[in-house]
Amino acid sequence: MNQDEKGTKRKSKLHEYVEIVVTAVILALIVRALIIQSYHIPSESMEDTLLKGDFLFANKFIFGAKVPFVDWRFPKLRDPKPGDIVIFKFPGDQKTDYIKRCIAVEGQTVELKGTHLFINGVEKAEPYAKYKEGGVRDYGPFIVPKGHIVCLGDNRDNSADSRYWGPLDKKLLRGKALFLYFSLDYKKHWIRFARIGDLIR
Repeated sequence: MNQDEKGTKRKSKLHEYVEIVVTAVILALIVRALIIQSYHIPSESMEDTLLKGDFLFANKFIFGAKVPFVDWRFPKLRDPKPGDIVIFKFPGDQKTDYIKRCIAVEGQTVELKGTHLFINGVEKAEPYAKYKEGGVRDYGPFIVPKGHIVCLGDNRDNSADSRYWGPLDKKLLRGKALFLYFSLDYKKHWIRFARIGDLIR
């Protein structure tokens, strides 16, 4: 094999590697933009369901993934329902990612009396809700408008949620939380191995 043939073979291999890398990057971007994305929990507002330092994957396709750079969404598989833990853009700036629990959907009447939640006048059990510090505990009665949902943090006394900024426009939804893939305890500077792989409910 002469030098020209060796050079051609090296260029061919390099071209092949570049194609593989570019294809992988494009596929990763498509998956991230349309199907699944990772999120980090920066606060205590969803304790004890989600802890500060948790890292999770979210299904972006279920509520109709937004197409990047344009005001268009893919068809949704379903609407959010009460109990779903959802990721969305904060209504205040429409940039910051927030995560809360959907409590009520359009047409429902929601009311919070102290530590008791009522949907359409019927009290709803909330084993995930945490009340410890004191705060705004009374909300409503409020009829959720069309195209919106009401979202509250599980840590009710330490959560900026619909009680403060109103119902969430479903256009701001980004996905539904799926499972934890990593968790770091910032106080102990150690990995929470027992939480890795936990499904989010």
